[in-house]
Amino acid sequence: MEDMTAWFKRKEKGIQTSTEEKKDTPKGLWYKSPTGKIVESEDLAKNFYVSPEDDYHVRIGSKEYFEILFDNNKFTELDEKLSSKDPLKFEDTKKYSERLKAAQKKTGLKDAVRTGYGKSFGKDIVICCMDFKFIGGSMGSVVGEKIARGIDHAIKKKTPFMMISKSGGARMMEAALSLMQLAKTSAKLAQLSEAGLPYISLCTDPTTGGTTASYAMLGDINIAEPGALIGFAGPRIVKDTTGKELPEGFQSSEFLLEHGFLDFISHRKDLKKKVNLYIDLIQNNPVRS
Repeated sequence: MEDMTAWFKRKEKGIQTSTEEKKDTPKGLWYKSPTGKIVESEDLAKNFYVSPEDDYHVRIGSKEYFEILFDNNKFTELDEKLSSKDPLKFEDTKKYSERLKAAQKKTGLKDAVRTGYGKSFGKDIVICCMDFKFIGGSMGSVVGEKIARGIDHAIKKKTPFMMISKSGGARMMEAALSLMQLAKTSAKLAQLSEAGLPYISLCTDPTTGGTTASYAMLGDINIAEPGALIGFAGPRIVKDTTGKELPEGFQSSEFLLEHGFLDFISHRKDLKKKVNLYIDLIQNNPVRS
């Protein structure tokens, strides 16, 4: 009878790959939308970070919005090094000062908003854009200050001002200092209006809390991306507080448009063209294309 132990005594092994030599599939090559559609990350970027099959607008930050809106992605960043402090010495499960350092290290950002000054379709514009990945896009004193300075720059240069909101609301770690930014930014926008300069507010997913209660809804024209969550308190809190079922699509950009809170909804690929069309019309300029 054949010796079966020979089957288990291979002296020469085939080609083996050590664990150290194995290559994992590079991360970030594919993106899966909430509806299950899969798209290559490179194709997603070419399509303005919108899933081509279901039109889902992926959350993006200032880097991507500046690429979309500024001509050839050329702009001058204002107040680039301005960053938050910890005036209240706030601490919960972690010191606020440590949270700031961790967020800065993880994101490469100084805070939750960046301001750029450049040209869009050949005309000067100041754009402030929030970054949700920095402590949930929360609005602290530095966010308010950078927006205020951005408005000041627009007034000085006599250019339109655009605000792109993406925020979880006021930054609780700064308490009243954070809440003060609602009044501060609103007052600055009043000065922009007095100077006769247009203010474009773009609400993206999500735009909530004190951001919605201040500059996000004060635009000369208020626009939004498709499917964005826009509101003050979140839908779950509203439902628990009222004890009632909420309407379908409650707090979506489509719901707000239907109820008169928005002027229009823009697909991201049309954003630059539509923003500039509005500016040209309101300033009686030759229409750019």
